[in-house]
Amino acid sequence: MANKPVKYYVVDAFTESAFKGNPAAVCLLEQERDDEWLQAVAAEFNISQTGYLTRIDEASNPRFGLRWFTPLVEVKLCGHATLAAAHTLFSSGLAKTNVIEFVTLSGILTAKKVPAVNVTNANNLQKSEAKDGFYIELDFPADPITEFNSDVTTQISGALNGPPIIDIKRTQIGDNLLVEVTSGKDVIAVQPQLDAIVKCPGNGIIVSGMAPPDSGFDFYSRYFCPKLGINEDPVCGSAHCALASYWSKKLGKCDFNAYQASPRGGALIIHLDEENQRVLLRGKAVTVMEGCILA
Repeated sequence: MANKPVKYYVVDAFTESAFKGNPAAVCLLEQERDDEWLQAVAAEFNISQTGYLTRIDEASNPRFGLRWFTPLVEVKLCGHATLAAAHTLFSSGLAKTNVIEFVTLSGILTAKKVPAVNVTNANNLQKSEAKDGFYIELDFPADPITEFNSDVTTQISGALNGPPIIDIKRTQIGDNLLVEVTSGKDVIAVQPQLDAIVKCPGNGIIVSGMAPPDSGFDFYSRYFCPKLGINEDPVCGSAHCALASYWSKKLGKCDFNAYQASPRGGALIIHLDEENQRVLLRGKAVTVMEGCILA
């Protein structure tokens, strides 16, 4: 039997403007495909993540299987591709409720459609964006921060082209290094040396610093992960599961406006539920293209 064409959407996540935020491909699977095909399609798209959706059942909320692939490997958790998948399902009418459940390698994750008028945010840009449309709120596991005892400060500084480093931690779920530098301006100024980053411990490096006081944000970040085929992830939701844990301890609060200062840029509204160790990530998304995979 010939394979059916696979409908796909490319969605820019954590933004309301096309060609900003983080692009993800969302593929709707009506029949089983093997992992080799899934990985080949992700390599063909050659963007940070490709997500594959399969309908499971109609419980109280629509439930879909969701898997995420970079151009090189499958990953256990991805925020922006989950946001893109939820946006696709809500916008296309495939999900007729305000809550979707995703069955993933990280357990059951939920995405909730939130009216923009109910979102309160100190950032003026996002206030102006909230005039119409909707936000999507993702319920993700917090990524605990652990101490990192290896003396690699000089190595990390060289890999980031020398910004002053305040602290280095390690994330448990993502197995990344989280590097705090002296300011948000230093985050923007980082010039990653990808060949050197590949030689560093962990899967990648999250760089973060306090945002400028007049920015409307609490912290800036960038994320470099060439080992997984992502030189710089434009806006990484899963990295913010670790950043929420880190900055909560630093700033003594649980609610944040965060900006990922990549060339594309993107904004997130974050709440850390310390008791249950969950992170709520809110953002917008916009569909920029759609089509069919014929192979």
